[in-house]
Amino acid sequence: MMRVLIAILLLLLQTMGVASDRPNIVFMLSDDQAWNGLSVAMHPNVSGSKEADFHTPNLEKLASQGMRFSAGYAPASVCSPTRISLMTGKSPAALHWTKAAPPETGHKLMEPRNIRSIPANETTIGELLRKAGYATAHYGKWHIGGGGPEQHGFDESDGDTGNENAYQFKDPNPVDIFGMADRAAAFMEKNAKVKKPFFIQLSWNALHASENANQATLTKYERQLKGENRKRITTAAITEDLDTGVGRIMEAIDQLGLFETTYVIYMADNGAGGGKKVLAGGKGGVWEGGIRVPFIVRGPGVKPNSWCHTRVVGYDLFPTFCEFAGIAPGKMPKGIEGGSIASLLKTAGLGEVKRPREELVFHFPHYQGDAPHSAIFVGDLKLLHFYEDNRDELYDLSKDIGERDDLAAQRPAETKKLRERLDKYLAEVDAQFPSPNPNFDPHQPVEPKERGGKNKPGKSTTN
Repeated sequence: MMRVLIAILLLLLQTMGVASDRPNIVFMLSDDQAWNGLSVAMHPNVSGSKEADFHTPNLEKLASQGMRFSAGYAPASVCSPTRISLMTGKSPAALHWTKAAPPETGHKLMEPRNIRSIPANETTIGELLRKAGYATAHYGKWHIGGGGPEQHGFDESDGDTGNENAYQFKDPNPVDIFGMADRAAAFMEKNAKVKKPFFIQLSWNALHASENANQATLTKYERQLKGENRKRITTAAITEDLDTGVGRIMEAIDQLGLFETTYVIYMADNGAGGGKKVLAGGKGGVWEGGIRVPFIVRGPGVKPNSWCHTRVVGYDLFPTFCEFAGIAPGKMPKGIEGGSIASLLKTAGLGEVKRPREELVFHFPHYQGDAPHSAIFVGDLKLLHFYEDNRDELYDLSKDIGERDDLAAQRPAETKKLRERLDKYLAEVDAQFPSPNPNFDPHQPVEPKERGGKNKPGKSTTN
């Protein structure tokens, strides 16, 4: 009888959240933000790894208090595939969701279909953390269907949202930045009072609807960037408004006395180009400009103002958060592709990430930023494979972060080996591929597709 009572007590302690030794986790995800889109340098030795004309003082502060990952990657070069990957710890290729927008037609190849909604049988990080005794909340853009966050492990959320909030909210609450910050602060306060650890994901709507930035911020950049194009001006403004929202989250953590017990993670859902000719490509392509993103972590045991140059990817956060919460690896679902970065945070950024596979693969069998293509990383070597013409390109990122010097012809053996590893990986995860278009007419121009996202006025795509 006594053993039964002890077992029940231990279960109650876990589910009721008596876990003061476990850290809180606040994960912030920006939308369409370039690797060098902050006033924070993302590499100590790469000129142009920050945006000198933008102003993000709170993210500068976060970086000074924590660790910057110079080689941090989003799981995909577009939003929904990244979001489902973050939720499940699996790559978009394995999940069969590799594009956000509808397929383009009229090309030489036909794009594969996506699942378009997170399956009920996928175990999310929210479900695991809630089972482990965490209070869980998701605010902002969900964009992976399945009934919304509260059907997938979150106690509170804004619902099954897409990009619509980015267009509904204007000054004084641009794209709901400050509303999201207020809801997160209230959630933190509520759970801090009962000493329950919490996990909050803030999926910011920014940088979407950049024209909805606060008027005062827009006016500042209209003066500062006079003569530059309107998109750059509005992007600078919404970036600063987003930074203000990040500052409100940091201030709430400080006021609640949670600085020493809370991890704060900041990254983007995909790249938005390299800017100033630093990185090649942009959104919709697995060149560095489409997948390399800002990646900053602050928290217990993280050395202030430190750097990590080890390559990390967004789905590494799933096992990392599990390790923070004391969830044993054996309790994680099968098929997790990421590896915990917790050891890097404790060793001043030194070491490697232990994943089931050594290679990292980014698969985009679609048309958007480029023709269908994939990339594989092993060490500093990156191979790009293009499906239309079966072409391979090889780059050494340690010397050529801008991917300008194709080494495939000079190093054929390494190119062949990486291509074989890419093919093997994609076969193992049952990845989808483009197929020949029997109706392709090379003389018929392809109509350009409009982008913009779910519920954007006058648009119909889902980026």
